[in-house]
Amino acid sequence: MPTYAYISNGKKHDVTVARKVPLAPGSIIVMDRGYNDYNLFAHWTENEIFFVTRLKENADYEVLENRDLPINRNILDDQLIRFTGFYAKKDCPHVLRKVVVWDPTEGRQIVLLTNHLDFGPTTISAIYKDRWQIEIFFKALKQNLKIKTFVGTTENALYIQLWTALIAILLIKYLQFKSKFAWSLSNLVAFLRWNLFTYRNLWKWIDSPFDVLPIQPEPVQYSFLFPGFGQHPSATAT
Repeated sequence: MPTYAYISNGKKHDVTVARKVPLAPGSIIVMDRGYNDYNLFAHWTENEIFFVTRLKENADYEVLENRDLPINRNILDDQLIRFTGFYAKKDCPHVLRKVVVWDPTEGRQIVLLTNHLDFGPTTISAIYKDRWQIEIFFKALKQNLKIKTFVGTTENALYIQLWTALIAILLIKYLQFKSKFAWSLSNLVAFLRWNLFTYRNLWKWIDSPFDVLPIQPEPVQYSFLFPGFGQHPSATAT
């Protein structure tokens, strides 16, 4: 199954880890300020794994083809290129693609590099832009679910804590999405934590948290199954 992955800061350690991650053909890697490793780019291209990253400002390349640009979009260039630098050409001889996007918010050009030759340039731009949503997701995960430290040290314990946190944050995000109340994520997490041991109608409570009062559960008294503690079942009271 294709994977959508993100490398946060592009350090050499991240690139080393990226080589070991099993990715299915069709997966898309997005790197923000990614460390340019031409061997890795070639490895992904040869295995039909796609990437979108920033092109180095001093990269040497030749333009093989200028593609038609979409009308009324913020795409300035869409070109097929090949590296001409000695090491880059040696390590990654494949045809790649350069997409130049105008960022109106920052008032600057963003030059993207990808090996995906079929997607439209606006789609390539949107994929790179979506890296912020991944960044925001993991920031919310670390801030709200306190997973900066781990309760176990084995590999299995780490996986259990991480997967539990991911499931929890997705459930909370779903509650936030369904609610008519203007919850911030941090407030919703705090209120849920404070009400873990109260009985409420959850779907009504997330819409009106100050109006839905706790439900007092009826006490349940279970009868003892034996006629007398320590007595034989046939014994009778005197």
